[in-house]
Amino acid sequence: MDFLNKLLGINPNYIVIGFIAFFFSLEQITKTPFTFPSRIKHLLQNIQFQLVLIILNLFFVTFQVFIIQWLNSQHIGLLYLFELPLWVKLCLSVALYDITAYWVHRWTHRIPLLWRFHRVHHSDTTMDSSTVFRFHPIELLLVFGTGNILTAALFGTDVFSMALYYFVLYLFFFVQHANLHYPSWLNSTLGLLFVMPDHHRVHHQQDQYYTDSNYADVFILWDRIFGTFKIMPIDKMKYGLAEFDEEDKQNFLYLMRSPFVHIPRVHSNKRQPAQTNPD
Repeated sequence: MDFLNKLLGINPNYIVIGFIAFFFSLEQITKTPFTFPSRIKHLLQNIQFQLVLIILNLFFVTFQVFIIQWLNSQHIGLLYLFELPLWVKLCLSVALYDITAYWVHRWTHRIPLLWRFHRVHHSDTTMDSSTVFRFHPIELLLVFGTGNILTAALFGTDVFSMALYYFVLYLFFFVQHANLHYPSWLNSTLGLLFVMPDHHRVHHQQDQYYTDSNYADVFILWDRIFGTFKIMPIDKMKYGLAEFDEEDKQNFLYLMRSPFVHIPRVHSNKRQPAQTNPD
């Protein structure tokens, strides 16, 4: 527990810097499944989202922590009904944060107003490790941040377990978005429980039939249980959204204001047969 305390005591911004330096470097020195030009330009565009998030999060994280700690002080939530060992409660809390994120993620695809913000992340036509940063700050802070508060209110999860969840989440995010080759056996082993890169790549497929699947962040189990799991061959994938294909729609300023602009959805007809149970 002392080690975990020290690990989670590290400034999360340092953790993110370490992850992007590691994965982005690997993408430049290894053979990758997709060949994309202008990687530095792409990185600089996406980093701007993270810089805005860091500034805004200085205010929101204080509010979020205050609310969750107040809920804990009142013993609100299902976990307070049971006496559980610390490690069991910690693992359960991570899973509970993740299943809430799964449902919030599904809502961002189904509710038009939320999709306007979430499509910023899906707009990336050349996905790599820096795509982890390409989220509209309003979505991360107000939508998913509210989801964390809701998790604490319903289940009694605390700030410490939320910090652990985000540490795990950052690692999964960088692994999932990185333009790297991974062994195919991961899908039929760890991929039975956890979200593997090939699973999340399907979620970034341009065809909305596939975009609206594989919503989980850490545990692919949620998609398997709730019927939203799909898989397709990696060589058939085309990233992004057709309505954002133009180069001038890939820059930071356009993407920041895009939720407030009416952009009709362009539906693709190029669909590969879904494989819902490849194992």
